[in-house]
Amino acid sequence: MPQTTLHSYQSAPPNPRLWALIPCAGNGSRSGAIGPKQYQQIAGKPMVLHTLAAFTAVERLAGTMVVVSEGDNFFDALPVQVAPCGGATRAQSVANGLGALLQRGAMPEDWVLVHDAARCLITPQQINTLIDACLPDAVGGLLALPLPDTLKAAKDGRVAVTLERSDKWLAQTPQMFRLGELKAALLAAGDAVTDESSAMEFVGLSALLVEGSAQNFKVTYPQDFALAESVLLSRGIAV
Repeated sequence: MPQTTLHSYQSAPPNPRLWALIPCAGNGSRSGAIGPKQYQQIAGKPMVLHTLAAFTAVERLAGTMVVVSEGDNFFDALPVQVAPCGGATRAQSVANGLGALLQRGAMPEDWVLVHDAARCLITPQQINTLIDACLPDAVGGLLALPLPDTLKAAKDGRVAVTLERSDKWLAQTPQMFRLGELKAALLAAGDAVTDESSAMEFVGLSALLVEGSAQNFKVTYPQDFALAESVLLSRGIAV
C-alpha cells in the first residue's frame, strides 16, 4: 500500500486557502427522478442550489466549483464556477475537479471540501464545524455520524450475524483534505473508492471523524425528496 507523509506541508504558507468542490455529474439512477436528481425541484428550487447556498454563506471559502458532465448547460445562466470535466465515477469527477481547481489558481497545500450535490440539507454551521476541526489536523477529516441502529450482516436474505456497532460511523460530506494530497490519493486508489476518506485510507492516512447531523443525509431514494423538502420548509425555506 502506498504511504503518504502526514506532514507533507510543513513548509506551506501559514494561511492556506479553503475551496469547495461539488461533484455534480451523476445521474441519480436510484432516485426514480427523470433526469439528474440534483436538478430536481425541492422546496421551490433545484436541489443543488440549496447545496450551493450553504457554501456561499461560508465567507472564509475562497471559492466553490461545481463539476458537471460535458455538455451540461444547467449553470450557464447562473453565477457559478463550473468545470465540465465530470467522469464516469465519483472518484474521476473529483480528481478531474481538483485538477481544474489547480489550473484556476488553487495550490496543492490549500484545503478542499468535497461535498455531494444531493446532500442539500447541509448548513453553513456544519461546514464551519468541519473546517474548525480540520484546520489544525495533519490529515483532514469528514462529517460523520455514530451508527445509531443495530447492524446486521446478511446471507441469502437472512441475518447471518449481528455486528458490533460501537466503533461504526456513517460517512457524510463535506470531506476536507489538502488538495494535493487528495488528488494524489485518488489517482493511487483508482475508481473503486466511493468517498475521499477511502482514498486517503488507501495511501495510509486516517481521516478525522467530526460528528455531523442526521439531517445531512444524501437524497437517494424517491421518498427522500419529500423528507428533504419537509426539513427545508421547517427551516423557513419558502416554496
